[in-house]
Amino acid sequence: MYKEYFLELVEESVKSLAASSKLGQMTSEQEFTLQGEVPKNSQFGDFAVNVSSLAKFAKLPPVKIAELIAQNIDSKDFDINIAAGFINFKLHNNLLNNILVEINEKQNDYARNNQGRGKKVILEYVSANPTGPFHIGHGRWAAMGSALANVMKYSGYDVYQEFYINDAGSQIQKLGKSLYIRILKELGVDIDFPSDEEEAKNFYTGEYLIPVAKEFIAEEKTKANEIKNNYKGSFDEEYLKYISKYARLKMLGMQKSLLENFNTHFDNYFSELTLHESGQVKECIEKLDKLGVLYEKDGALWFASSKYGDDQDRVIKKSDGAYTYLTADIAYHYNKLQRGFEILLNIWGADHHGYIPRMKAAVEVLGYNPDSLEVLLGQLVNLVMNGEQVRMGKRTKMITLDELIDDVGVDATRYWMIMRSIDTTLDFDIELAKSKTDENPVFYVQYAHARACSILRNAIKEKYDIVGNDIKPAMIDSIDEIINSLKNEDFNILWENAEEKTLETTKKLLLKLEEYKSVVQNAAKNRTPYLLTKYLQELAASFHQFYTFSKVLVENEELMYARLAIVKSVTIILKSALSLIAVNAPDKM
Repeated sequence: MYKEYFLELVEESVKSLAASSKLGQMTSEQEFTLQGEVPKNSQFGDFAVNVSSLAKFAKLPPVKIAELIAQNIDSKDFDINIAAGFINFKLHNNLLNNILVEINEKQNDYARNNQGRGKKVILEYVSANPTGPFHIGHGRWAAMGSALANVMKYSGYDVYQEFYINDAGSQIQKLGKSLYIRILKELGVDIDFPSDEEEAKNFYTGEYLIPVAKEFIAEEKTKANEIKNNYKGSFDEEYLKYISKYARLKMLGMQKSLLENFNTHFDNYFSELTLHESGQVKECIEKLDKLGVLYEKDGALWFASSKYGDDQDRVIKKSDGAYTYLTADIAYHYNKLQRGFEILLNIWGADHHGYIPRMKAAVEVLGYNPDSLEVLLGQLVNLVMNGEQVRMGKRTKMITLDELIDDVGVDATRYWMIMRSIDTTLDFDIELAKSKTDENPVFYVQYAHARACSILRNAIKEKYDIVGNDIKPAMIDSIDEIINSLKNEDFNILWENAEEKTLETTKKLLLKLEEYKSVVQNAAKNRTPYLLTKYLQELAASFHQFYTFSKVLVENEELMYARLAIVKSVTIILKSALSLIAVNAPDKM
């Protein structure tokens, strides 16, 4: 990572000079922070470090500080120039050439790193009630979560992906009653959902349960007839229990199937119900009680979370004896910690922001580091059609995730869902996502990969010569074999006697390829997989610019081999980055 490499060179030079009192009044005890960057004007250099902030320690002008630091750096493979408080670095050709050598040698492992050092991470996301189809927001969590898992694994973390099934509340009985009605209606019984809006809230009235009711009747004929014959105007408790279990398993099965189709693969589906049935919720409450952080008030049991950073204490058990949602959540996170996970990483909706301090309080009380809990808060997705936002209120039919995928496709849906930082609202333009134009980001990137593959195919493809009325042999028999045999010095031809625009776009593309290492590490470290989509679009743009000014299949074989190595490198990095966000890299389009 060249940008980080030059930053480290400057930092080491500063420490060395400060320790020997050669940087004005700056001492080795003074802490400082510097940032590496890419100059807006490439004439200054390829990378730069601004050392102006050191003036407050050194009591010297920034330009003098930069000169002293630069004089203390061995510049064998690069040139250094000073501009005000900036130290600019310009790479020699051998460093640029080495990018191509390394990419084609390491292939998909080019940016693989050990940032995570094997830390055990449990990444929980999507986690929904098994009561109906996923909404669009679930799709964003699914795409973001799975992409984050991929990039963290690629960066050396031991990531375990888990879906927490919210199946312990009244919503499952509510689902069962709703399916009960749908079954009876399918069997010809004169029954319907309550017409009163308040009463109707106790049911799921969506039509998605109609095919489930038909499946129940087909799969459970005897039971279905029993239910019909024994219906006396009210729900039978035993049948309701049976139907509720059936409905839960069916809906969960549909959700799992959709997630698999959406390239989102969980290691485990953890049932909230098992926490209650196994006694883990009760055990957790007993532990909190022994730790002296529970107290009774107004007939309810309270958790004194305000002593640990929460803005107020929280109810653990209500006066009617029922547990709150928080209770099972605490037990669930305690279960995670007991399983040995070092980082508890959750993706929650933005409306759960208040849950973070109370959950951190619980983690601390239970004897663990509260910072082991990390929460990414996801903002909403707005669907846009024909330039206008789709308004979806209570009385408007909700567009579900599976409907969006059917309309737009898995690749486009995933890419668009990951395109923005999770803490910002996303406008999903349906028509643009389906379009085959450069304005559609996923098409633009996939087309770049297909175009690069086409160039490689044309190099090994026989061609029909119309003028000579014969077959011209392929220009190259084996691209991989030739490219893998190229050494650093073989790429010097890229920089010889080339036009300025060719040199400029070639260098820009190689530096963008090398940047992939930094992007991967930053995406993993900062939990920001959207950086991959931003990078992909920039890499695709750099490749298209390169191809505009550099003909690849030229008569000069040495130059052709070198440029083919660039094209091959582009396919490697595009495919690697697309695979991390679980989007296909097509060879043809």
